[in-house]
Amino acid sequence: MKASEKEKIVDQIVHEIYAAYPFLWERFGENGRKRTIEDNYHHLDHLSTTYNMGDAQFFMDYTKWLQTVLTSRNVGTELIVDNYERLYRHLDELEDQEESKAYQSYLTSGIELLKATNE
Repeated sequence: MKASEKEKIVDQIVHEIYAAYPFLWERFGENGRKRTIEDNYHHLDHLSTTYNMGDAQFFMDYTKWLQTVLTSRNVGTELIVDNYERLYRHLDELEDQEESKAYQSYLTSGIELLKATNE
């Protein structure tokens, strides 16, 4: 994934999340917005590493870890699912469609895991 694609996707997703969930600004402020930006870069970095390794389990392990960390900071699993779903949609914009489809597959597995562990 090109750096310009990554930056565009992160900017769009963070804007969408804060528009959809204005309470996040009230609860976490500018620091929370910065963390959301960082988190989305981490998500994309882990998707890229997973793709390069050819090991989907790497992203699943990251997703489990992420859920543990964020829920301990009072960020609900449903917000992680929402973030992953937004990533999924925006990945259609990637120039490399093979990479895009692989990322979307990893995200689908991550979403299924998060929903199963949140029931």
